[in-house]
Amino acid sequence: MDAIELLLTRQSSPRLVAPAPDESQLTTILNAAIRVPDHGGLNPWEFIVSSGDGLDKLSQLFVKAAAADGGDEATLAKVANMPRRAPMVITVVAKVVEHPKVPEIEQHLAVGCACMAMQQAAFALGLGGIWRTGGLAFNAQLHQDLALGANDQIIGFMYLGTPAVTAPIKPTKSAENFVRYL
Repeated sequence: MDAIELLLTRQSSPRLVAPAPDESQLTTILNAAIRVPDHGGLNPWEFIVSSGDGLDKLSQLFVKAAAADGGDEATLAKVANMPRRAPMVITVVAKVVEHPKVPEIEQHLAVGCACMAMQQAAFALGLGGIWRTGGLAFNAQLHQDLALGANDQIIGFMYLGTPAVTAPIKPTKSAENFVRYL
């Protein structure tokens, strides 16, 4: 697929099934992630990959986190299933470091770009993906259980796999509605 076509037709794949990215594909996806703009070359990211038994572990951590927030049985059942919506979930973490010229927001944005690059790489490889966030990204218990530092922030959960259905292409939007010139 042509790079411009990929950018202009990008869309999330919310229904994903096996197979997950294989080792070579995952390497490509992660290498694409770390090629994004990164002011100061700080590499402010960590990628926690869950597949196979790792999805069960992630499910247990999600349930523990939701329970710590007082989640009821329906909530706990819902979060238990969240990692199983795809054969692979990558928890994408911003590992912010103090730097005199690179503020925290730039580091968060770099990690957001890494998420976009991972999704685009997955699409280019014939896979599908969806970038999800939600309350668990900010859950203190989950942060603790993933051994995240005080300045670390989950930027999202990248769900990857094979699209279960071919989603219809979303209508094309014109950037003109969102631009003004000085």
